Amino acid sequence: MAERKALSNEISLPARRLGRTDMHITRVGFGAWAIGGPDWAVGWGAQDDRESIAAIRHAIERGVNWIDTAAVYGLGHSEDVVRRALAELPADKRPLVFTKCGLVWDPNNRDAPPRQVGAPTSIRREVEASLRRLGVERIDLYQMHWPAEDGTPLSDYWQTLLDLKAEGKVRAVGLSNHNAAQLAEAERLGHVDTLQPPFSAIRRGAAEAELPWCDGNNTGVIVYSPMQSGLLSGRFTIARARALPKNDWRSRNAEYSGEKLEANLKLADSIRPIAARHQTTVAAVAVAWTLAWPGVTGAIVGARSTAQVDGWIDAATLDLTDNDLAEIAAAIKSTGAGSGPSSPSHARETVHA
Repeated sequence: MAERKALSNEISLPARRLGRTDMHITRVGFGAWAIGGPDWAVGWGAQDDRESIAAIRHAIERGVNWIDTAAVYGLGHSEDVVRRALAELPADKRPLVFTKCGLVWDPNNRDAPPRQVGAPTSIRREVEASLRRLGVERIDLYQMHWPAEDGTPLSDYWQTLLDLKAEGKVRAVGLSNHNAAQLAEAERLGHVDTLQPPFSAIRRGAAEAELPWCDGNNTGVIVYSPMQSGLLSGRFTIARARALPKNDWRSRNAEYSGEKLEANLKLADSIRPIAARHQTTVAAVAVAWTLAWPGVTGAIVGARSTAQVDGWIDAATLDLTDNDLAEIAAAIKSTGAGSGPSSPSHARETVHA
């Protein structure tokens, strides 16, 4: 398949303002979950740090201006790799760095699921640890990874993040994996700069309430897993799913086996004609689909190699047509893949009416 000509490194990618913040981000950002490596509860299997660093630097060379990581990815390892990748870059070439708090692990049991902790003292310890690992004086965006399950009210942990912003330790604050009711509760205390929800042509639930809420409240949205962790990359197969190692979390996920896997791969195949028309990849189309929804500012796209970056970078400049979106909506219906609204067209018409 022909691919679009690579963008010159000297040409900046299109950027959008992130909510009400003073940051403008490219439509795609580098996702650093997988580069956390293996040997923790939600790892992606073995990963070479040298390849991770090369992938990060390549994404920056291609124009990407932000990286999303989290303290829990690799139990601190992802943040460390990000620091190493950026250490030698001049200040004017360094991307924005976003990270998260609220998932606390047991250092004596790496395989144990992290606890969802919102205690203010814990968050303050976590931000200092992330600042050290990342080697920065201020974090550009600090996000609560999941709602707390330690008894801490949302108002307490959200106020802590607002305080960190006021103190200058972080530039902006957001919530990840929170629903519309929780967003509204937080907003009453102080503005929610960003939301980070899961969103793809397979996992479409955020389009029901969270995206409209953010669009109406000028809250930036950076969606994660827009290729559904590889299923919509155009390179995933049944054989590959069966060969996933035990230390790759996908080997235990229902979307990667049985009828769900078959439906997901049929959906990916249905995107191929659209990719061919645009002279790009299935991965780029899958990511661009998420960017077509009102309220979505950018998409976090993971990569473990420079080749994977090149596989989705076209999404930064790809605008899908109404016919493309209708074709994908029809494929979603015919394959039965995933759940949630299937087309941004109605939502877009409502916003611009």
